[in-house]
Amino acid sequence: MKPGRKVALAAEVIDVPMNTALLAQDFSAANELALATAQQASAVRAVALQLGYQLPADCTDPDLIQRDISANMRRSVEACLEVGKGLEVLKAACSYGQFLSRVDVLGIDVTVAKRFRQAARKFSKGASTHLLKAAGNQTKLFEMIVLDDDQIEELELTGQTGELALDDVATMSVKELRAAVRKERTVKQRLESVNQELHAEVINLKLDKKVVAITDWPDALVPVSDQVAAAGRKLAQALSELETCRITIFEKAAELAEDDRASLEAALGHVADVYEEALARAERSIGRERLTFDKTLGAFSKEGA
Repeated sequence: MKPGRKVALAAEVIDVPMNTALLAQDFSAANELALATAQQASAVRAVALQLGYQLPADCTDPDLIQRDISANMRRSVEACLEVGKGLEVLKAACSYGQFLSRVDVLGIDVTVAKRFRQAARKFSKGASTHLLKAAGNQTKLFEMIVLDDDQIEELELTGQTGELALDDVATMSVKELRAAVRKERTVKQRLESVNQELHAEVINLKLDKKVVAITDWPDALVPVSDQVAAAGRKLAQALSELETCRITIFEKAAELAEDDRASLEAALGHVADVYEEALARAERSIGRERLTFDKTLGAFSKEGA
């Protein structure tokens, strides 16, 4: 060895025993976190799919959803439903206690946010462009939240539910719409109450599967009888209107030139889908009413005896 040269010392290798228990615990915690994250993402996608909400960049990140809501709030009134859908999905994406703070960041009052979400749940299943156009603004749409789902469907399908017409919604003030909507809601609740009372009467009047004869028709039920008859006439009229529409279409088709038939036949596909949906809804409603009738008032029917 030459004088002055330093000798490099070999590094000492220290053997540290591996803490397998701690590693296993960390691995288990990581798995649980990944599983919880995946489950939450799945729940978020399920809510978005149910409402028809398009996740921004197909991502379940609450930050992206919040920004998408903020963008929708700056758009036209039709985006009101998108804001509501986004809030529903954001709630599903947030951990416990975080949703309200994000709503606050968006500058939305908690009560208003609740109405946005209610509107999304109420109208996202089948709200037509006609209904949204008639509503015209967010405030009117909020007023219609109190209507039942079947009243909304009837309004979309026929343009009217009870005395409330879709054409009138467009011209009503918010105050007038509020009064009209609550009137329809009240009338429906009263009818439901009457039906419940009638159902209870049927049960009480049955004896050994025989119905006690009623000799004196109660005056209180005369208006109900008149309303049933009126509803039957409306039902028959609705079916007649469907038939008239179908006949009119083919009568007009017969008047067209041969060159126009191809475009007409293409357009008839849409009309057929709407007609089919109308029939399907009517069949479901009549089926439910027939089942209920047979179990209640049907017991009094001479034809059913």
